[in-house]
Amino acid sequence: MMMVDNALKAREEQGKPIRVGMIGAGFMGQGLTNQIVNSIPGMRMVAVYSRNLDKGFHVFGYAGLEDILVATTQTQLDDAIHAGKPVVTEDAFLLCRSEHIDVLVDVTGSVEFGAHVVLEAFKYGKDVVLMNAELDATIGPILQTYAKKHNVILSACDGDEPGVQMNLYRWVKGLGLIPRVMGNIKGLQDRYRNPTTQQGWAERWGQNAAMVTSFADGSKISFEQTIVANATGFVVQSRGMSRGVEYRGDIMKIGEIYDIDELREKGGIIDYVVGTPLTKVYCLAEHPDPKQQHYLNLYKMGEGPLYSFFIPYHLCHFEVPNAISRVVLFRDCLAQPLAGPVVEVCAVAKRDLKAGEVLDDYGMYMTYGEAVNVNEMSQMRYLPEGLVMGCKLKRNITQDDVITYDDVELPAGRLADQLRAEQYRHFRGESWLEELLCVSV
Repeated sequence: MMMVDNALKAREEQGKPIRVGMIGAGFMGQGLTNQIVNSIPGMRMVAVYSRNLDKGFHVFGYAGLEDILVATTQTQLDDAIHAGKPVVTEDAFLLCRSEHIDVLVDVTGSVEFGAHVVLEAFKYGKDVVLMNAELDATIGPILQTYAKKHNVILSACDGDEPGVQMNLYRWVKGLGLIPRVMGNIKGLQDRYRNPTTQQGWAERWGQNAAMVTSFADGSKISFEQTIVANATGFVVQSRGMSRGVEYRGDIMKIGEIYDIDELREKGGIIDYVVGTPLTKVYCLAEHPDPKQQHYLNLYKMGEGPLYSFFIPYHLCHFEVPNAISRVVLFRDCLAQPLAGPVVEVCAVAKRDLKAGEVLDDYGMYMTYGEAVNVNEMSQMRYLPEGLVMGCKLKRNITQDDVITYDDVELPAGRLADQLRAEQYRHFRGESWLEELLCVSV
């Protein structure tokens, strides 16, 4: 990480800043633009895509920029960037195709739209940094194969929990320890929260009510921990991880809630708990060398067998420029899947659902997501939470039951469905999902 600041200073001195294009103009996009414009030498936010141009203008204005241009054609976008003018557009593909943009950052949280953007960016040699855990958790492994074909990088980001955890994981492994638990910590957990209950909190902080609902109902943390699982090979102990188990004790002793023999048998797990103030993520690891165990005890880490390493914060958009720099300047990918999916996120009924209802998106009123091992996900034909929107129910579903592919009619023609079917065939040799999509058509 200490290499990044000097590398950026060098780019600034050379007059060759990293040129960033951003997909999305919400709360995180606002903060990221302000951070890059006002705090990061050697980097420029040059263009923003937004479905609503006013929001695109707002994120630049929030950062103190003026004389903002609108582009409807490729020439207009490229000319504006070349002239050093901030530019907004309602056409995301213009950013993907621009030779004046080095890297894209996706802050949308959309799986279907994000899939189209990422593949288009790859065609034009663009690296992509994701603040879109939903996309990464749902079809990230197969998108990585496309990134490899095009010799580009698709990466998670610093600041968001998956990136923070993977930085910690790599650091702990570098000390010679064996990570056994990668954990996240939430302030609350209520799977039945919805945009109505969360509206006040969202308004207070200027956020989207659906997004903050996904934080509260457990969907977001399931997406985030899935990314970590796929990058480490770790699994869940059972569907839903610990499902909001409270832990308010000493973070140095959190290892006491786990069975070391079970962790060793599984190779490692992802998890989360509710509570433990002043801590955001943790890594529990063991050391195979008794001599080093002696030193760890001397250094106030305890007697083991699980030693607790943790980070007390995650700073989201403040740290995203580090990921952008690592990708563009050092070709370093954060949280890259080892291969195919190890864990996925299934859709669970938030309330009793009726046949004929059309499901809304994650973070809304009808479903929440739970992390589940891929073998169970496939064998039970669970519907992924990242692809619930627009699915029409064929039968009644009881609250807290998992929704399966057999329970729904899928929207026609979605790229994300096709990519997920390809993901199963490519990594697992399974064709049932491709066959299901053909029948649906």
